[in-house]
Amino acid sequence: MDYQVISAFLVLLNPFALFLYLKGIMETLNAKDFIQVLVKASIISFIIYLIFAVFGETIFVDIFSIHFDSFRIFGGFVIFYLSFTFVVKGGKSMIRLKDNLDDTASEIAMPFMVGAGSISLCILLGHNQNVIFSALHIAIPLILNFLTIVSLKYLRSFIVEKLAQSAFDKYMSIMVRVMGFLIGGVGVDMMFQGITNLLKTA
Repeated sequence: MDYQVISAFLVLLNPFALFLYLKGIMETLNAKDFIQVLVKASIISFIIYLIFAVFGETIFVDIFSIHFDSFRIFGGFVIFYLSFTFVVKGGKSMIRLKDNLDDTASEIAMPFMVGAGSISLCILLGHNQNVIFSALHIAIPLILNFLTIVSLKYLRSFIVEKLAQSAFDKYMSIMVRVMGFLIGGVGVDMMFQGITNLLKTA
């Protein structure tokens, strides 16, 4: 079990930001429907991540002839840009309820759960490990992400006063920015490793 991979993946998922993005849906759907939508979004995300973990390197390296460390550098840059957005803007409700809950689940999965940064991490994971290991290290962060969001939802529901709920959302926004700094570290590290590897092979 590689806890560093799991923690990096969870940081990229950023459940605190996703919680804020989903605030509008939480206030519209009942608890059962919301959990159902979130489960479907997690399953969709898992399938997409696993596809990239298994076939991502083949697509980018073998078919498009892109040097793997070049992809590592670009992935690091994308993750760094994502972290910059989190730090500067924080989080806000961005996802709107669709007529069909399956459409809502798809919108949550892409692009809010499945992004360029997490896809990059999946490809790196698939490059270094087998399918079973990759699937396990994708599933665990998704489960933790799901549990975190559901826990925050119920915690917020216990805060009855609107003023207190507003303060709770502000604290979540602060957490989004803190996670942004952690994500930025992951992105810079990926770029540094890619550049170092390219210099070694030059």
